[in-house]
Amino acid sequence: MDGLFAAENVVLGIGNIILSDEGFGVRVVEYLEKNFSFPENVSLIDGGTLGVELTHFVTGTQKLLIVDSIDGGAQAGKIFHLRGEEIKNHFAQKISAHEVGIQDVLTILELSGKKIPHVELIGAQPFSLEAGLELTEPMKKLVPTFAQKAVEILKSWGVEVKR
Repeated sequence: MDGLFAAENVVLGIGNIILSDEGFGVRVVEYLEKNFSFPENVSLIDGGTLGVELTHFVTGTQKLLIVDSIDGGAQAGKIFHLRGEEIKNHFAQKISAHEVGIQDVLTILELSGKKIPHVELIGAQPFSLEAGLELTEPMKKLVPTFAQKAVEILKSWGVEVKR
């Protein structure tokens, strides 16, 4: 393993928790930590608003699942599931600091010959990005749904997850 902490499989929640629904990815990871148990080859990471610093945590990872609020210009609550090039295209259009950071991390790893072989991104269009420590009520209701979706993706990767 090349990373400081990287596991074979990583679930990375990103977002700014002081901007209400922007913290969605972090809240999903917190929910997973509280409600499920994972084998040693899985790391759950609260990436918050870290940028390129995340490189240390995901270098050597074989499968990365990113959970984030996604501003796709869609109706609030719309669910997104992106893979491969779709993720690059999504982050190429973003200006939020942590999203630029994730794009940089993936690019750095690719250019250094340590590309993560499998990357997926799940998220939902936020209802609000106003200052606030809590998700909006409709976004809170999506947290268990996304946690279950993350579990299903991990299981499709051959990971055993227990409730």
